[in-house]
Amino acid sequence: MGGKGKIEIKMIENPTNRQVTYSKRKAGIMKKANELSVLCDAQVSLIMFSGTGKFTEFISPSVTTKEVYDKYQKETGIDLWSSHYEILEENLRMQQEINSKLKREIKQRIGHDDLSDMNINELRGLEQNLERSLTIVRERKYERIINQTETFRRKVRHLEETQYIQEIQLQEEEHHYALTSHDGAFHSVLNDSTGVGSHIFAFRQPPSQPGFQDGTSAYGLHDLRLA
Repeated sequence: MGGKGKIEIKMIENPTNRQVTYSKRKAGIMKKANELSVLCDAQVSLIMFSGTGKFTEFISPSVTTKEVYDKYQKETGIDLWSSHYEILEENLRMQQEINSKLKREIKQRIGHDDLSDMNINELRGLEQNLERSLTIVRERKYERIINQTETFRRKVRHLEETQYIQEIQLQEEEHHYALTSHDGAFHSVLNDSTGVGSHIFAFRQPPSQPGFQDGTSAYGLHDLRLA
């Protein structure tokens, strides 16, 4: 029987299978790194990024990440920070130039800087900048005026509506009081005109009395009954 053939190492095409394999192999590598650190007193630093960009690291408990990088720079002669410092210095220089330019433009706009050393193009550019700034200020001012005017109009409408409602309520109350006063006066006049208070008498003649039929009989006290 022949020996086992070598398995070709290539990227796993299926993303799910690739991620599963990475997770398993990563766990094995982390375990081996920890064993080297504990069993052999080694200073181990491990950095990994998955295919999806997920970051994983391992550092021996006996050393810090900075100490490992410092040793790496010393042993290899590679300065890991020089390029970073150069970028920071360049960014700082550019920011300082921008700040100086802005300060000069501000002084020119408020008239605190001498314009005699400016050429025609610089003066024209300054003029255009001032015109644009003036346009922006005017637009902002008009916008503020419009907003304040609209707010004032809403307040006025609210006050007018409130006043109108109050007037309607007042008119309804006055009308109600007028009706109440008129009815009271009517009952008072009626009671005073009878002279007998609220008791109203009615006269009845029994049907057997002939006086009601021929209209000749006079009323007698015995013929009066209270209604």
